[in-house]
Amino acid sequence: MLKLGVIASGHGSNFQAIINAIENKELDAKIEVLITDNPDAYSIQRAKKHSIPIELIERKNFPTRIAFDEKIISTLKSYSIDLVVLAGYMRLLKSQKWFSEFPIRIINIHPALLPSFPGTHAQKDAFEYGVKISGCTVHFVDEGLDTGPIIAQRSVDISDCVSEEEVKKKILVQEHHLYKSVIKMFTKGSFRMEGRRVVYTQD
Repeated sequence: MLKLGVIASGHGSNFQAIINAIENKELDAKIEVLITDNPDAYSIQRAKKHSIPIELIERKNFPTRIAFDEKIISTLKSYSIDLVVLAGYMRLLKSQKWFSEFPIRIINIHPALLPSFPGTHAQKDAFEYGVKISGCTVHFVDEGLDTGPIIAQRSVDISDCVSEEEVKKKILVQEHHLYKSVIKMFTKGSFRMEGRRVVYTQD
């Protein structure tokens, strides 16, 4: 069984989708802990409802970003996490220990077809640019802003959307499916890197 550590800062709909997939026996995994940096995150209520341990780690309690990151890393390690899942975590990873402690085991989902529209306003940027096809991307996390190697993508036709909110809703539906399918890949096989190329081998 794959042991997941989820890190979230906000509403947590992808977190909920993963919970649902586990409870519906679609994923052979267990969420060992939710870590959040936001005491008002709705993700906390979701975790409480499903009896998932919660660790609140706030940036203000640490002198530096590195110290803050390393507290999160040590907390994840205390739960013997196999895979770190970012689900709306709104900070870059600053400590190099992330990548030595969890090599090729930190993933994130982004609501656009990377490398297009990185950053926190991806749906708005895609809508205002006028693209007809957008989507979502699951990628390994590196030190940059949505620059890690791409694992999988799913396209979404947004040509009929008349607002940013419509774009968000259409893409979010596919985010839930894509994140679940990528986590399932970790339960069935393993990844390695060949340069920037992600190679998957099923067991």
